[in-house]
Amino acid sequence: MKEASERRRGAFAHIVSLRAVRWGSLDWHVLFLALVLLCLGLAFVHAMHTADILYDRPPKESVDFDNHVVKVLLSLPFLVLGLSLRARWIARQAWLVYAACLGLLVALPFVGHSLNGAKRWITVPGTGFDLQPSELAKIGVVLMLARILYKNKLAKPRDWGPPLAVALVPMALVARQPDLGTALSLVPVTLGMLYIAGARAGVLARFLVLALLLGAGLVKFHFVHEYQLRRVNTWVQSFAAEDLIDGKSGAAFHAYHARVAIGNGGLSGAGLGEGIANTAGHLPERDCDSIFAVVSEESGWLGTTLILGVYALLVAAILGSASRLRDRFSRLAVAGIGLYFSAHLFIHAAVNLGLVPLTGIPLPLFSTGGSSMMATMLALGLCLGLAANREPSLDRDSFRA
Repeated sequence: MKEASERRRGAFAHIVSLRAVRWGSLDWHVLFLALVLLCLGLAFVHAMHTADILYDRPPKESVDFDNHVVKVLLSLPFLVLGLSLRARWIARQAWLVYAACLGLLVALPFVGHSLNGAKRWITVPGTGFDLQPSELAKIGVVLMLARILYKNKLAKPRDWGPPLAVALVPMALVARQPDLGTALSLVPVTLGMLYIAGARAGVLARFLVLALLLGAGLVKFHFVHEYQLRRVNTWVQSFAAEDLIDGKSGAAFHAYHARVAIGNGGLSGAGLGEGIANTAGHLPERDCDSIFAVVSEESGWLGTTLILGVYALLVAAILGSASRLRDRFSRLAVAGIGLYFSAHLFIHAAVNLGLVPLTGIPLPLFSTGGSSMMATMLALGLCLGLAANREPSLDRDSFRA
């Protein structure tokens, strides 16, 4: 019995082990930057919570700071999990992680529940926690792409099939929910990882043009949901300030209040909890999909530039960690996580600025939302763990910057 128990512990140690982490090689600067952003996000969410109490808003319209803190605390073990997973096990079993993510997406129509016309969440029994499988699927795609591209240098046309299928299958499942914005967030991550793996920029550019033409065709011939079509039309019709103002009581309500908040920030901002987004409370999803607008209003151009600079440093630090890794799988996975952060930041900010149609993409480490925070912490832990476990490797190909 004792020998069997020791064997089980030994087998488990081959999968998860904090002792195997080379703490001296840990990228502490990456962890520090992430924690700085997390603390800043908590400060802005707390300011929203305080404003809602001050203006006596009903619970359904209020931001619950305590609930957000609970979600952050529940997500921290996923940071530890990602950090402690053994690099070799992740490389060998990436397909298992990917398959589990696909399984959740496939099961969603049968066991998920709907909110605002979309079936995107599964309630975890006994916890009351609503899991959004599409958030975890992003991590699964990154790991599976790294696994496939570990030996696949995309030298022949047939080499493109497996990595594209890995990305397109979950994209299709997520788009069916419907959640086109989350599905499209995988596009820059996939293209970036393909480029790092050795794909030529010209080939990727042709794929991107093809994807844009396909998207335009789907919109043109009404192969998208009605609400998605309205968002595209509203975006096209709201470039001019006059048109945006005309639609502020209708389809452009969300876009109007987001841009008004950003413009109201000025140079130095209105101060925490003092912006019209919080005092008036009209901006939809101000604690999640529109939190960039709140940050811009309350910290101003100077504060927003500083926060974006910290995000840029975080992404640069993660990509820098990837560039120092000899193992091709770890390098691709860590770089993919850097692309994950940069893609979310760009899309989230672009949506609030009106540069792309309105879609629900959270801002990592800032936005409320348990699944998003969980996936972010898991991604951060994997990044730190893979970068710290610099195992001997004979891989000789260089990193594509």
